[in-house]
Amino acid sequence: MNMDAIFKVLANPVRVRILSWLKDPDAHFPPMIHLPDEEQGKGYVCVGVIQEKAGVTQSTVSHYLNLMKQAELLSCQRIGQWTYYRRNEEVLRKTADYIANL
Repeated sequence: MNMDAIFKVLANPVRVRILSWLKDPDAHFPPMIHLPDEEQGKGYVCVGVIQEKAGVTQSTVSHYLNLMKQAELLSCQRIGQWTYYRRNEEVLRKTADYIANL
């Protein structure tokens, strides 16, 4: 885990909101109708839907999501023409443990 990269991600309020929304995607985003049945309910949300909710440009949200992916806070999966993101709960737990032990 690269804690510098993680803290850089967490320093931006929009990125923190995205992480928060992705904790409970059913409460914050519409159903992901293009996901195959076997991927439903796994927390994946399409980039375009995240961008719309965040109210930033497509290039900005792509940059933010890439930073979060590089910091391993998110994982992604490309399905057809769509890219879907979800939280990496293991890394988020380890980050919380790291902070708790400072």
